[in-house]
This record gives sequence, structure tokens and C-alpha cells, in this order.
Amino acid sequence: MGRFTDALREPGLRAIAEIKRRSPSAGDLRPDADPARIAPSYARAGAAAVSVLVDERFAGTWDDLHAARAATDVPLLAKGFFSSPEDLQTAKEAGADAVLLLLRDLDDETVRALLGEAERLALDTLVEAHDAAELERGIALDAPVLGVNARDLSTFAIDRDAQLELVSRVPRDRVVVAESGITARAHGAAAELAGADAVLIGSALMRAPDPAAKLAELVARPLVKVCGLTREEDVAAAAEAGADLLGFVLAPESPRAAAAVLPVPDDTLAVAVWVGSAGASPAELDQVHTVEPGKVRGRDATLFRRGKAVAQVVDLPWEEDDPAHWRRAAETEGRVVLAGGLGPENVAEAIAAVEPWAVDASSSLEVSPGIKDHARVRAYVEAARG
Repeated sequence: MGRFTDALREPGLRAIAEIKRRSPSAGDLRPDADPARIAPSYARAGAAAVSVLVDERFAGTWDDLHAARAATDVPLLAKGFFSSPEDLQTAKEAGADAVLLLLRDLDDETVRALLGEAERLALDTLVEAHDAAELERGIALDAPVLGVNARDLSTFAIDRDAQLELVSRVPRDRVVVAESGITARAHGAAAELAGADAVLIGSALMRAPDPAAKLAELVARPLVKVCGLTREEDVAAAAEAGADLLGFVLAPESPRAAAAVLPVPDDTLAVAVWVGSAGASPAELDQVHTVEPGKVRGRDATLFRRGKAVAQVVDLPWEEDDPAHWRRAAETEGRVVLAGGLGPENVAEAIAAVEPWAVDASSSLEVSPGIKDHARVRAYVEAARG
């Protein structure tokens, strides 16, 4: 494998940041986009790789790839409708590290031939699928890097649920990229928890006043969770403040018990919080605490996506303190959601000490159990997002 694939295999959710002036689905995005300026700014903002549209339907040319290559050493993906060895040779000469192969437009024999030609040229490939049948083809063709596009190229509609289901099916020995429709940190988190190694972000960056700043925002960690929500107005306040995860306690014994998981905005993820075992709810994620006799919940919890453990919630004992709490969390392997005693005053310090995947606050943001103080919610999210 080459530089492109190696970059996507690095720990954590990686990002391929795209340069395109227009889109067939959205029209003009950034007609004056300058690859020589944008590509290095993406690299500084944390992009693992940069995708450059070289097709005229996206107002792109091979000169754009040349310009990006001259301006940065980050791995470059040449993106177009490639179907011949000559296309791949042109991409290599223009400075590409990888090329896009669209299963929608290519039969298996052609894909095999292009995979072989790419290997001869020391080019990596991103083999893109749009549905289950195409994904099965890509897996059978032994494509090492598989992209799953959430956009239906016939209707241009985005279906993230269908995308995430396909992402979860990709064998773990492959690199999988979730493409299209990533406009919020929660969208990237959902892809990551479904099994994506990377996300490809294009239109959201090109529409932003500062594409690199938008990229930095989308890939930044930790995520921010506001838990113990019981009212629609508090859900709205937390989402407006910039929270990524919204938690609803479904343990009746809790003073913050919610009657149900309330609807949440599209740019957030709902988390149902349980004790002992998860039940049925519309939430994307389940947080299941252990049982401890005499207490509302046990200390720690596991975060699940569709029954699969995806993160550890490291919390304080119920209504108790632990001076070693942050050190214990910092020593926990894998994705860590840090909870317990966090608020506007200390969350930044906790993040610096633990470097968690997400932070979680509840009681410190209340005026009374289950009723949020909107000013403190805003202050907490602002401090956590830094």
C-alpha cells in the first residue's frame, strides 16, 4: 500500500478534504477555488489526504492536480470518471497518489485491469460503491480501500442510514471511507462508530467562508455530550450551543429520567442511557451503565451502536468523588467518553489531561434535576470545543 492508504490507516477518524468548484447536484460551489492555496491549508487543518476533482463537469482540470501537488506533500486523490490505463498514467504524471474508480461505471473485468495498472504505477485506489450490490463487488474484487457514497448519483439524494449500514458490512481488513453528506461533527462520528476509517468531505468545505477552518471544526475532538435532557427546549438549547451528542436517561430511578428519547436535530446524535441493559428506543446510540445495589447506576458504562460496543464511558461513582478519576480515564484504552463532575469551569482542563474521544456533562448544567441552565450549557460547550 502507498502513502494514501497508509494515511487513512492512522488511528482515529481521518479526513479526505476535497477541492471542487462545482457539483452536478448543487451547481457552483466555489468557482474561484485555487488548489495551490487550498490544498496546503487543508493539510495544516488536519487532512489525511486531499481529493482534487479533475473532471470538467466539476469545473476541474488536470492543471488543478498539478497545482495542488506543487503546493503540498499531502497524499492526493485524483477524482474523475476514469476507465482506461491512460487515465491512470495521466493521474500519476500529474502528481496523484491515488485514483477514484467508480463501480457504477465499470464492469468487474475493467476494475481488475485498472487495479492491476494502478499497482504497476504505484498508485493507490479508492473503489467507490453506492449500494449493497456494488459493495459486494468491491469486496469480491479485493479492493483494499472501499468508499461508500451516501449520495444517489441518479437523484442526488443523501441517505446516511443506508450508507452507515453498508459501512458496517465492510471487512475490517479493508480501509473504508464514508463519502458525501458530512456536514457536522456528529455525521463523522456516526460514520466512525459504524466502522469508517475516514470520511471524504467536499461540498461542506467548499461552501464554507474558510474551507480549512471548517475542516478543522469537523475533525476536532473531543465530541461534546449534554446528558440528562428531559425537555424539548433544553434539547434545542444544547444543539444550538454546538453539542454533538444529546443524552436521555431512560432509567426510571434517576432524578433526570426522561419519559422518552426526544427528537434531535439532524446534526446531532441521540444517546439513550440505560442501567443494566438497553431497551428499545429511536436513539442512534445506547449508553449502558452497570448495576450497583443501593445506587441509581454503577460507575462506568459502555457505549453501543446496534449492540456493538464502540466506546467506554469512564464516570465517577454515583454521587461520589475520586481524586484519581482523570488519571484512570487517561489510562483507559480505546475511545473514552469522560463523564463525572464536568462543567464549564473544568472541562478544558479535563480534556488536556485525558484527551478523550468525548466529554459528557449533566448535573452541573442544571437549575434542578432534569432542567437545564441554558447559559451554563452554552458555556460548557464553548469551553469543551475550545
